Amino acid sequence: MNDDAKLVVVFCSPSYDLPILLRSIRDRSGHVPLVGCTTAGEIATGADGDASVVVAALGGDGFAIQTSVATNASRDLRGAGARAARCVGWDADRPHRALMLLTDGLAGDQEEIVRGAFGILGAGVPLVGGCAGDDLKMTKTFQLYDDRVLSDSVLGAGIVSDAPLGIGVRHGWRAVGEPMLVTRSSGNRVYTLDDRPALDVYLEHLGAAKGDGLDEEGLTRLSLTHPLGVSRPAGEEQVRFIGGGDFEERSLACIAAVPQGALVWIMEGDAGSVLDATDAACSDSLSALEGRPPLGMLAFDCVARRGVLGEQRVKAEISRLAESAGGAPVAGFYTYGEIARTRGMRGFHNQTLVVLSIG
Repeated sequence: MNDDAKLVVVFCSPSYDLPILLRSIRDRSGHVPLVGCTTAGEIATGADGDASVVVAALGGDGFAIQTSVATNASRDLRGAGARAARCVGWDADRPHRALMLLTDGLAGDQEEIVRGAFGILGAGVPLVGGCAGDDLKMTKTFQLYDDRVLSDSVLGAGIVSDAPLGIGVRHGWRAVGEPMLVTRSSGNRVYTLDDRPALDVYLEHLGAAKGDGLDEEGLTRLSLTHPLGVSRPAGEEQVRFIGGGDFEERSLACIAAVPQGALVWIMEGDAGSVLDATDAACSDSLSALEGRPPLGMLAFDCVARRGVLGEQRVKAEISRLAESAGGAPVAGFYTYGEIARTRGMRGFHNQTLVVLSIG
């Protein structure tokens, strides 16, 4: 590994013996700070994969990077976001800053982590990153920090650069059918829609009333291509991935909060709309580089978008990422949720592509 590496980033399948994998990487990288996580699929220049390992290194004279970790995140998600955010430094010669977050998407309301980071950094520092996966088992994800294998943790990498850092975020989903009112919710649990059990209403809108023969795993796979969209004052609807349901109380569990009183829709997408969003996210991130070619790209892509695209069109998406990078390396993973905050307090997304371009 090059002597001027400042950060090693690792995305890998949970099928590996993670302590052995980390030791192998650290044997090559030495004491360079390392952050990473398990995934629902890996992305690298020219290829997507399963049961693979992607390793990227950031460095050079124009960068300064510090890392942080907050463990036991589910006990205090907002506090975990705040602790992770404290790694972002300031350097007058390097005016561009960003915080990359890698989180346990199964730990609870991820928007709380974003709020915690925002409370420390304010509006001046963009946030970017994604939630670790476990190959859609939805049981336990892992975060990698130096030589430690963790769970229920938030990792931070504060990036300070003398060149711009660009962030693009698009999803490509569209609302279908009539809106539904969230009449009872708490955190990331939706109990009723239009004053009826949320699970029943959701299934009826999809033509699967009562969910005969549907189990937890089946619901997760159904919701991959039919997320909820939450209305926003402007721009695209905020997409919420349905990570499961309670078949006794007939409620829905989302990866992040769905506010009581909000209007929501069933969302749909197709390969064309998802690929258009890929192009738009790349274009948005590159436009922030002020004409500089990217040195590299990190992509945080929701696993649900992969399900919509199918195997052949996934390859097309990776090709579009590589083409946008103009020959620079691309690394990333398929997530359980994406983080991108460039303005305002909201910064957690589902079923979205987030691209970080490094100038």
